[in-house]
Amino acid sequence: MKLRLLACLILCPIALFAQSAPARPTPPQPIPDAATLLRQVVARQRQMVSLRENYTYREHRVVQKLDRHGHIQSTKTGEYRVFFVHTHEIDELIGKNGRPLTPAEQRKQQKLVRRFIAQDEKTPPGQSPGQPTVSVSELLAIMKLSSPRRTIIDGRPTLVFDFTGNRRASAHGKAERTLRKLQGTIWIDEKDREVRRLTAHFDANFHEGWGLVSVAKGSTFTFTQRPMRGQLWLPAGAQIHLVAHALAFIGYRVNVTITDSDYQVFNAGAKQLP
Repeated sequence: MKLRLLACLILCPIALFAQSAPARPTPPQPIPDAATLLRQVVARQRQMVSLRENYTYREHRVVQKLDRHGHIQSTKTGEYRVFFVHTHEIDELIGKNGRPLTPAEQRKQQKLVRRFIAQDEKTPPGQSPGQPTVSVSELLAIMKLSSPRRTIIDGRPTLVFDFTGNRRASAHGKAERTLRKLQGTIWIDEKDREVRRLTAHFDANFHEGWGLVSVAKGSTFTFTQRPMRGQLWLPAGAQIHLVAHALAFIGYRVNVTITDSDYQVFNAGAKQLP
């Protein structure tokens, strides 16, 4: 009996300890190769561009013009209905400075939107129908990634990288030449291979038009997306701080805040997405 009691005193704590000992955590998966990951994200972005033609959303913009000391000189706001034609974005102004458009302003805006639609229908996907534009896919194509790490955003595993523009990457037009001057940080949803967030700034002054126009070092922008139903991702908003100069002495400083909401299927019986 004494031996049995002694054995219990010795072995029971060991058994209890073994039962209560925490299981070894599963080692994290290795971070994907940067070049392979970028190709996957670019392919995913292009796929989403096509899917977005089926959706529309509301966009609120606040534009603050600043003086040389950073003080606000004026503030303007705009409400837009955003939709896509042939993958090209169209922003229809529906209100400004806290009020709806007047009937005359509505007619003018509708005429402008019809012109944009006709122009976009003739422009192949991937090409700019008007002024040069910058897409996330174009920026991804000339990125050099470094400092890989992981984080969690809204419960979703997210890959984080610092990036710089690849000065050796081929650039087609001034928009892509501008992108090579950027550096910043990118957050990529690990499951969906989607850009969750991107912050960037100019690492040097950028001159265009024989130096007549320049974007100053320190100009920044932030872009965010959010997941909708299934694997669909749509823009969530952006913030831009731009410092530019024209003719070497005319300064232009502006803060722009963009908020996207009210996502709906783009048809007569549109339903709001969560």
